[in-house]
Amino acid sequence: MLLDVSGYKELLYDPRFQSETILRDEPSRVTVNLTDPKPACNMFSGRGEMNFLKRAEDLNMSSEVTYAEVRFKNESKSSGSQSEPPEAPKENTSFRKCNSGFLKLLLVLLLTFLLLFGISFSVAFTIYYHKYSHCLKEEKTIKEIRYTTLECVKENLKMEGPSFKTEQVWSCCPKSWISFRSHCYFVSANNRNWSESEKHCSEMNAHLLVITTKEEEDFITQKLPVKNVYYIGLSDPKGKRQWQWVDQAPYNKSITFWHPGEPSNPSERCVILNYASKQWGWNDVYCRGAQTSVCKMTKIYI
Repeated sequence: MLLDVSGYKELLYDPRFQSETILRDEPSRVTVNLTDPKPACNMFSGRGEMNFLKRAEDLNMSSEVTYAEVRFKNESKSSGSQSEPPEAPKENTSFRKCNSGFLKLLLVLLLTFLLLFGISFSVAFTIYYHKYSHCLKEEKTIKEIRYTTLECVKENLKMEGPSFKTEQVWSCCPKSWISFRSHCYFVSANNRNWSESEKHCSEMNAHLLVITTKEEEDFITQKLPVKNVYYIGLSDPKGKRQWQWVDQAPYNKSITFWHPGEPSNPSERCVILNYASKQWGWNDVYCRGAQTSVCKMTKIYI
């Protein structure tokens, strides 16, 4: 194989691969047979032949050195692919632990703050809700009331809620009603049957008398004329001796004021309050009879 080399300064020759590496420009021009470099060198004579041979030897040495360097690089690459990857830089564990501890502390403080805020908000909301509902109830009662005149007294009212605070308010009953504790009572002079009596009380935002304590029984009977009988809000709608109050208050057998021998007739499903045998008591009667009645309502607070 003949190679025309022109314009190169150095020619690196590798006898094993029979290839060349061109490095820099050379102003000379020469033709070399790379398969057999020595005969090609014989074409030059004298000083030129010696220079060319010397250059050829230099080229052979340079070729071997270059090849050795290339092979070394290849071996290092191939061997590097089989070796373990370089160890990653170690992280600063102390800083990481410190940062993690700070975040945990911050999270605990945040949760504590939210818990305390939730408790405070719940307490405040409960107090506000009770006050607001009480005021709303009063406002609704005043709007629905049909009385032109109220008789009021100033009382200390215990407010609902965890604080149990007392507040001075005006407690009122309609004129001609009787006041006792937190309720007002009205004694009707008109005779009606039990259903009509209950309807009449409802029209005044009240209901037939419900008695739940001995003190209430004694107070009411002291205000009533003994000559009349009065319907109260106790009845047995099904005739099975299952007595019920009109305001759905539970019927307590231990707090009853029946006359001796009463109730006596399952057909008598309504109850009256009357004075007999020198005492006030209850008696079951027929619901269709016309009697007077007693109404009861909660006081109006303003």
